[in-house]
Amino acid sequence: MTVKGFSPLSFLKCKCYYITHKYGLTRARQVYPPSPKTVFFPLGAFASQNAQTEGAKSQGNEIVILHTNDVHCAMDENTGYSGLAAYAKEMQAAYGEDRVTLVDAGDAIQGDVIGTLSDGQWPVDIMNALGYDIFVPGNHEFDYGMKRMLTLMEEMDAQVLSCNFIDLKTGKPVFDPYAIVDYGDTKIAFVGITTPESFSKTSPAYFQDENGNFIYSLCEGEEGKELYDAVQKSVDAAISQGADYVIAVGHLGETSITDPWKASAVIANTTGIDVLIDGHSHEQIVSTAKNQDGEEVIWCQTGTKLSAIGKILIDPQTGSITHQLITGYEEKDPQTEAFLETIRSQYEEKTQTVVAQGAYTLTTMDPDTGQRAIRNSETNLGDFCADAYRYVLDADVAFVNGSGIRADLPAGNITYGDIIAVHPYGNEMCLVEATGQEILDALELGAADCPLESGGFLHVSGMRYTIDTSVPSSVVTNLQGEFLGVEGAYRVKDVFVGDQPLDPQATYRLASHSYFIKEGGDGFNMFTDNNLLLDCVMLDNQALIDYAADYLGGVIGKEYANPRGQGRITIYSWPSDVRSDAWYGPAVSYVWENRIMSGAGDGAFAPSAAVSRAMVYQSLYQLAGAPQSDPSSCTFTDIEGRWFASSAAWAQSTGISAGLGQGRYGGDQPVTRQELAKIFTGYAQLMDMPLEEASLEDFSDAASVAGWSLEAMEKAVGSGLISEIDGRLSPSATATRAQLAQILLNLHSLQEA
Repeated sequence: MTVKGFSPLSFLKCKCYYITHKYGLTRARQVYPPSPKTVFFPLGAFASQNAQTEGAKSQGNEIVILHTNDVHCAMDENTGYSGLAAYAKEMQAAYGEDRVTLVDAGDAIQGDVIGTLSDGQWPVDIMNALGYDIFVPGNHEFDYGMKRMLTLMEEMDAQVLSCNFIDLKTGKPVFDPYAIVDYGDTKIAFVGITTPESFSKTSPAYFQDENGNFIYSLCEGEEGKELYDAVQKSVDAAISQGADYVIAVGHLGETSITDPWKASAVIANTTGIDVLIDGHSHEQIVSTAKNQDGEEVIWCQTGTKLSAIGKILIDPQTGSITHQLITGYEEKDPQTEAFLETIRSQYEEKTQTVVAQGAYTLTTMDPDTGQRAIRNSETNLGDFCADAYRYVLDADVAFVNGSGIRADLPAGNITYGDIIAVHPYGNEMCLVEATGQEILDALELGAADCPLESGGFLHVSGMRYTIDTSVPSSVVTNLQGEFLGVEGAYRVKDVFVGDQPLDPQATYRLASHSYFIKEGGDGFNMFTDNNLLLDCVMLDNQALIDYAADYLGGVIGKEYANPRGQGRITIYSWPSDVRSDAWYGPAVSYVWENRIMSGAGDGAFAPSAAVSRAMVYQSLYQLAGAPQSDPSSCTFTDIEGRWFASSAAWAQSTGISAGLGQGRYGGDQPVTRQELAKIFTGYAQLMDMPLEEASLEDFSDAASVAGWSLEAMEKAVGSGLISEIDGRLSPSATATRAQLAQILLNLHSLQEA
């Protein structure tokens, strides 16, 4: 096997990396009776005019499989569909029209504007125009409901395959489990596999009858065995009918996927598969994995939104299989571009209509790391969406799941298309009566994977809560991922509705969308039988528009300035780099448990790290109860959009910070120990706390204390706020986070005395 990194191909304007493996063609395997649904068909959907040629590479008998996955309606992003069409024509010019097959591994018809506005029709039309030959449904193919999904699959020209999507009334697959393509000298079987995660990653209700009984299965039982058996049965049946190669096309995924249903697990528990084309986890994978017999199986995935084109080249003469990921391809097919333009013209006018103005960017991302945050922490966009639900439906509280928020909202003009990109799935707004216990259970399920990502992570409005990640999750679910209960301690704590603790016995008006309330999406089945007060009254994206227009006056303003949100969700765990028996252990415990200081990232506290002005005033702001403050009324010029904007405004309004002069707050500037003395004695004065003074003459470096800080240092030492370090005050030394925590604990002790 040879693995190479990215390298340019002179005959294509692209980059690729590839993996090659050679197989013998002699096989001896157990077989099942032939399937009556097996299909033999020659393929070749693209014209080859105006195509560049790769003829020098072709020996005349190679077979090319081009594949995509998780396109999510990305008509023009990255390579784009017209780029894919151009590349497919090049391959047909090089290898022959009847020796190129186009395959998609699912999640094609939902995820952006063209899917939402057409209920999935436009993506199907595009795939038909490109001439896709094989399609395997992913979890998001079910997002429009089972009836609509089945209709769309009927309208798709490609052969729709899934060996494990079973109609329980008949016990048979809904679609053909596999198809055999005859290339004249070689037969290749394609076996379709749909992730059992579809139950929780779309809506369990889609797989049920009106009484809540499951009428469809995805072979989700027996810790993976049922799925492996379904795949093996189809592989063996295809081989028994003369397939020379077997290519599994699975919407399975790997990273953050339920263990028994990962692509690697399916490979490890089956035999006979030569290549697994994968999807679902949005990764770019070019690798191999060993099957049940220890044989290497090529395993590939193209990422998402046409960030790459997968290319498998099979040479029947030598038995070699080569795989590439083609990225950066620049050519566009004019015929496909013309067709795409007909679709663009249908939605462009509506999507470009401005519906609101944004004073700040509302984000799904962590502003410091640039990584996605919407599925494991609070953001201002999560707050905005939840607020829209609560206000528009006049609810007590509102939930929105992190995976339902798919794009940022920009500052400036916000269009209808921007709003749809945030909520592309077309869920409908509902209002339900829910008990406090049901709300607590929902929060617990949403927090089960925290701090790891979870699509069910819950953003809230009208309430706040804490997740203690040091408490192991004891949530119990069934095989379909539906909530069954909590068997141990709750990691969700300190839940407040408004200013009052959540009452488990009380009833609240809960707003969310149909996916969450009626359909049990992401496993949240605790509300499906509750009393519906409002049933599917509007689309969720329309609720965002109405909230911005009617409740915010068309401007999404200062209340959503902080990208980390308004402090509704606190995530707590004991920091990984602090020993409880360290001198600062009790102090860290105090600031950590009381949410006065936050971590430094990756579960650490960083006790030796330098303290900044923003950290100091933020901790005092938290200690004061995080009172309402208006950053726009502050005269500091360097706080807009920063995480500490509210605390900086509060510090200025109370008079404990005048900044650094010339309008600068200097939030990132390190703080010395004598500056801490000045700041904390100022805070004590604000809180009317009496402080005792002490002489500094016993300290060897007392003369080093600046005149502007001398009185503050005398009070800080005399009251026990600041202690010496090896007999020295070290006034000019930069303070550490551990020292700040200790001063905060000392201040607390002084207040309690």
